[in-house]
Amino acid sequence: MHLLSRYVLWELIKVFLTALFALTGMVVLIGLAMQAVREGLGPIPILKMVPYILPDSLRFSVPATILMAVCTVYGRLSASNELVAVKSMGISPMNLMWPALGLAFCVSLVAVWLNDIAVSWGRLGVERVAMQSVEEIAYGMLRTQRSYSDDRFSINVRDVRDRILVEPTITFYGRANSPTVLLSASEAELQFNPGEETLSIFLTDSTVDIEGQATAFFPGREERVMPLGESAEDEDKQESPSQVPLWRISSEVVTQRQAIDELEETIAVEAAYSLTTGDFQALSDENWKKRMHNLNYNRERLFRLKTEPWRRWANGFSCFFFCIVGAPLAVRLRKSDYLTVFFMCFMPILIAYYPLLALGVNMAKEGDLPPYSVWLGNVICGLVGVWLLRSVNRH
Repeated sequence: MHLLSRYVLWELIKVFLTALFALTGMVVLIGLAMQAVREGLGPIPILKMVPYILPDSLRFSVPATILMAVCTVYGRLSASNELVAVKSMGISPMNLMWPALGLAFCVSLVAVWLNDIAVSWGRLGVERVAMQSVEEIAYGMLRTQRSYSDDRFSINVRDVRDRILVEPTITFYGRANSPTVLLSASEAELQFNPGEETLSIFLTDSTVDIEGQATAFFPGREERVMPLGESAEDEDKQESPSQVPLWRISSEVVTQRQAIDELEETIAVEAAYSLTTGDFQALSDENWKKRMHNLNYNRERLFRLKTEPWRRWANGFSCFFFCIVGAPLAVRLRKSDYLTVFFMCFMPILIAYYPLLALGVNMAKEGDLPPYSVWLGNVICGLVGVWLLRSVNRH
């Protein structure tokens, strides 16, 4: 029996690794191609992005490849009547299922780790490489489209000669209370400063228009510096819960609860004071609305923080629950064509599992359902899989 288990396990590992290499390579190439087209990146930045895109690609390809492995191996075992031979020797088919379940459990633990680093490290790395390549990206788009823009500024030019921008118009978008600034010049040149994470713009004979409030002309050559990292205005901006590593989420939840308690206490004191003094207008002015908006934002962030660990574990353990459904279903279908078996297993999962996962995540983030509701899709897959396993074991 141990020999049979080792045989099945080895077949699963071979198919899994082969499919994982092929599918992940395809996903990485598609992701890099989309990033290159969207950002106008050259070959060197694209190569720098590979380590950061790889975890994100793996977290999507691993569940599909473990399902393909179990469908391929158990479909072939069933179609060639090997399972019938095993039953004839008095061995339960469940003995051949344990290698798949054990492998899927180990792969699920790795998938949880991939889900964590993909969002907390990989995406930030991609953004960092794109920021460091902003000079190349900007010149590439200006040469082809005569325009470039991001959330901080935009550039439009008449022409690009080598590194010289001819008759550029540069708009710096206002943030918080700062006005929008419009620059125009006869010529300009861009230079990225890696150590400072800033973009220097060298202007020749420039005109500055501060949102119609003031206009000034600067003859000759001058430098203007554009910060690309977090500026002083962004210091109070909180990190997105989806980018917080798992090991930090518990402390972030405690900090977020303390912030909510302080806001609620402040709002309660101000409301009591306004009611006591009869200043009812203070309960509907802009400052009051801003405080209530801030309180709602912090509550929503707390819901998202509490949902994230459940979401990442549920995503990771989709490998295990896909295996519970896929292995017995492949046995019952009795087809050696692994692609047919795979799609017959994967399509119901695609139609039912992922919508349930998305529904649970969205409602948990809104606070309408508890965080563990993101496991709804996994639980349903598990129940269906257990029923299939029992039917295979009986028949």
